[in-house]
Amino acid sequence: MTALADLPLGAAPPGRTALRAQWVLGHVHGGHCLIPGGEVVFEAGRILYVGTRFEGEVARRIDLGHALISPGLIDLDALSDLDTTLLAVDHSPGWAKGRVWPRSYVDRGPYEMYSLEELAFQKRFAFAQLLLNGITTAAPIASLFYREWGETVEEFTAAADAAGEMGLRVYLSPAYRSGGMVLEQPGQLEPVFDEARGMAGLQAAVDFITAQDGRHGGLVRGMLAPDRVETCTLPLLRRTVEAAADLNCKVRLHMAQGEMEVRTVQRLHGTTAPDWLARAGLLSDQLIAPHATNATETDLAHYAAHGVSVVHCPLVSARFGSALRSFGRLKAAGINLCMGTDTAPADMLMNLMTGMLAARIADPQAPHQSSADFWDAATLGGARALGRDDLGRLVPGARADIAVFRLDDTVMTPAIDPITTLVAGGSGRVTLATFVDGWLSMRQGRVAGIDLGTAQPRAQAQFDRLVAKYPERSWQHPPVSELFPPSYPIRQEAIA
Repeated sequence: MTALADLPLGAAPPGRTALRAQWVLGHVHGGHCLIPGGEVVFEAGRILYVGTRFEGEVARRIDLGHALISPGLIDLDALSDLDTTLLAVDHSPGWAKGRVWPRSYVDRGPYEMYSLEELAFQKRFAFAQLLLNGITTAAPIASLFYREWGETVEEFTAAADAAGEMGLRVYLSPAYRSGGMVLEQPGQLEPVFDEARGMAGLQAAVDFITAQDGRHGGLVRGMLAPDRVETCTLPLLRRTVEAAADLNCKVRLHMAQGEMEVRTVQRLHGTTAPDWLARAGLLSDQLIAPHATNATETDLAHYAAHGVSVVHCPLVSARFGSALRSFGRLKAAGINLCMGTDTAPADMLMNLMTGMLAARIADPQAPHQSSADFWDAATLGGARALGRDDLGRLVPGARADIAVFRLDDTVMTPAIDPITTLVAGGSGRVTLATFVDGWLSMRQGRVAGIDLGTAQPRAQAQFDRLVAKYPERSWQHPPVSELFPPSYPIRQEAIA
């Protein structure tokens, strides 16, 4: 018997590897199934066997004990920067806290607030968080608030290299846009567009995908990522859809996600964003759409009719008082639901728990709101959105993307059904190991390609430097102490 600790981190073990645990989440007849005392065997990046004990020859057999061997989790709105939305949790309104560029900042000329080295580092650090939480496939998302305009080919080339070195399956390309919101007066947001800049960003993304798709043994794949629907023009979106068809890739577009978007799109186009795109003939199963928390009945009917996948990111939505209404209703309507983290911590289990709680509060009588339904969204739903029947399931022939979750955690005791235990427990800290394409990417808190002990203080220092620049791009430029005051008063003197 081989110990997990004996496997080399950041490599695929040669020959056949058998993983055994108290539970295996297998797949049969189109759905997941639980196998007690199960075993999964893989070799050369593919799963060979799922069931009870494998009788063939193996190079090693690893008993993981009280654990669940699951398909790796799929995150289609995966946090990939040092999350600035945390600054907004207790500080509002967003327009007054640097979440929208004021006219004074725009007139001085927006600039990149991170260097290329810092942008590359934050992707690597964020990818490590995903692997720590059992996420094996990710479509990265980052804020453009601190950018000069859009994302760059240089930083995404570094991100692709980081994914290959760390062992993370990614769907990505630089985000682009034709416009942005500018704060003219308190609460007065005006869209400003630059069509040529948007088209140039799209072309850069196309060039990136052409150059990068399939690299690192197929771990790197392309996905076009126009920023947010209110920052895009119809010509840009039409050309995006055409380019995606040429490239045979998916398009991710954030829409039906907030009041600012709803008001802006109504003002510009006289309807909602999904309805606007439906009228233009741009909705299809090619489209992956976070977040749908502000979707109308008409919007949802469009999604269902055209096969649009919705990425549910319940944690970030709940933090700001919104929820999908509801997970069960969308699933009952035939809409494909998948999951995203979007915010820190990049903990998918926390998102599954939050999603289940929010769904039951929003719509207690809706069907399809069990722990298993949410696990399906984080595995099968994500695979379906990507058009991949070799991801999100443990079945012979699938890619060996595997997450192992401990079931003997003190905090999660008593353990019951393994899926219910993990969703109700809501913490990815029980992730024991993450394999991607048979490659051991994470083991017991250590991630291939990064020293988290030195990376954490570096990440914090980088974030602190960014926060120090917030007054430059905030309304009337108040100091940081006024923008983000502490939760309680700071006192240095002894309390008598």
